Amino acid sequence: MSDLSYREKVILRCIIEEFIHTANPIGSRYISKTSDIKLSPATIRNVMSDLEDLNFLTHNHTSGGRVPTDKGYRYFVNELMESEPLIQNEKDMLTAQLNELEPVQDEIYKEVSRILGRLSKEISIVSQPYLSQGVFERLELVNLSSTKLLVVVSIKSGLMRTLLFDVESGISRDKIERVTGILNEKLSGLTLTEIRNTFIERIKDIQSDSKEILKVFIDSIDKIFQDEKEGMTLYFGGTTEILAQPEFGDTQNYRNIIELTDEKNIVVHVLNNMPADQNGISISIGAENKDDKLKDYSIVSSEYNVGDIKGRIALIGPKRMNYSKMVSMLDFTSRIITERSGS
Repeated sequence: MSDLSYREKVILRCIIEEFIHTANPIGSRYISKTSDIKLSPATIRNVMSDLEDLNFLTHNHTSGGRVPTDKGYRYFVNELMESEPLIQNEKDMLTAQLNELEPVQDEIYKEVSRILGRLSKEISIVSQPYLSQGVFERLELVNLSSTKLLVVVSIKSGLMRTLLFDVESGISRDKIERVTGILNEKLSGLTLTEIRNTFIERIKDIQSDSKEILKVFIDSIDKIFQDEKEGMTLYFGGTTEILAQPEFGDTQNYRNIIELTDEKNIVVHVLNNMPADQNGISISIGAENKDDKLKDYSIVSSEYNVGDIKGRIALIGPKRMNYSKMVSMLDFTSRIITERSGS
């Protein structure tokens, strides 16, 4: 990326910060009057022209002011952005409401998405932890009736998956207990992904009179030990609050971003392919996103831990989002979820 002079950096940062807060194209006279930059409007205008030639800024023909390009936002995020911590009221709102919920229940993820949407005025996304990364702790089989078998898979982090299956009638309690014991012994210490990939090999020496129970697992291996990255559960918030953003006063723009909440596969694919920095924060801007439907938006995301497995929280909004504030918000929220889970 192009190296900028000190003067170019100062003016680029001023333009982007002002555009983030006002949503209006920024002109040289506006900078001269409202900022601490001690340069004439003519000098500022020349620097802005240079920044436009370098593709950090652009302008539309209905206004003399400039707006950042994707390249400009990227340079700002990487080189110029300063930390903007949450105010105490925002921290208190997140902490108080999440402390009332059990850390491994679905409700905490729903509540996080709701609070983040309200505070950020962006579309918030919370993915449940990827169970496939979790280490198997134990399996329970419960015969609810002569034809109904409840399968409970527990992960060491405290999470669990519960599934109900139809089975042939007449499976004895002794047989269920014996198979449960064998499977717990053979699968102990493996991740769900490892179990999914090697299950048939691991059970090949089990007695033939247990095959009817094992058939449940063989026929439903993906369902029981599925890769959660392919089918993760997502919770969305902020679908009303984002209307406060000027970009979504236009009905079509609002419809476009709301439709994204129905495009689960797109969102999952993009989130899973966002590279994180050393602090676990990922920022993808405009055309950097892996799907054309997201080229007009930016995404900021962060990972959280529940025991030995990870989940992700993210915010989607206009490229004109307050990146610094959004990073602080996600970082703080990730730490709360991780601490609440005892990780």
